[in-house]
Amino acid sequence: MTSELHSIYRYPVKGLSPDVLEKVSVKEGQLLPNDRRFAIAHGTTDFPVGPGWMRKSHFLMLAQNPKLAQLVSRYDEETDMLVLERAGKKISQGKLTDMTGRMLLEQFLASFLGSDARGTPKIVETQGTAFTDIPDPHISLINLASIKDLERVVRSPVDPMRFRGNLYLEGIKAWEENSWIGKKIAIGQVELEIKSAIGRCSATNVNLDTAETDLNIPKSLQSGFGHRNMGVYAKVIRAGTLERKMPVTFL
Repeated sequence: MTSELHSIYRYPVKGLSPDVLEKVSVKEGQLLPNDRRFAIAHGTTDFPVGPGWMRKSHFLMLAQNPKLAQLVSRYDEETDMLVLERAGKKISQGKLTDMTGRMLLEQFLASFLGSDARGTPKIVETQGTAFTDIPDPHISLINLASIKDLERVVRSPVDPMRFRGNLYLEGIKAWEENSWIGKKIAIGQVELEIKSAIGRCSATNVNLDTAETDLNIPKSLQSGFGHRNMGVYAKVIRAGTLERKMPVTFL
């Protein structure tokens, strides 16, 4: 099988569901546009105006708030409107860059999450960075063959979206990505430098269909493969457009 880009995702609001993209333009040293641009801070968190990067413990996230998986979020990049759905029905909406719009969403989330929200959550926006799990502006790559091999260990299907990756690759041998650190690959005309492996936390234990914790992914990775990695972080070193089904080549 030819190695290729299987799918592209971005997560406009950290902790909520992704946007599925057919193609996207990327710039050198930057993330996918609007990826983790917004986040939902705990009600007790004190933020400056326009915060930069902060650790994920400041925010609502699947690891601590699995009920978030019940929500489907739809983001419009032209208007910055966010619509939240549950069981196929719209339950809240608001403009993320407007104070009133954020307030409507925050009030809904406070009611929806109850005491887990620690008061009324605050929707915050970054300035010149993103609310990713690491401070570096790196894109996450996931090898679908590695997930398939993990299924052998856990003896259960594993939804690739548990790993909240940006780019999912197919046609590559399982775990081959762990040997890419320090090397370069190209997807179409876009060039990426592979920076580090992605160690996994308990957020991956949440079933995105049921919002229940039903697997222990980090433990399964450790016992089955001797590490807790799934995927790698990469830096864009040559700008261009990424599009589904583009070939992946090794430089």
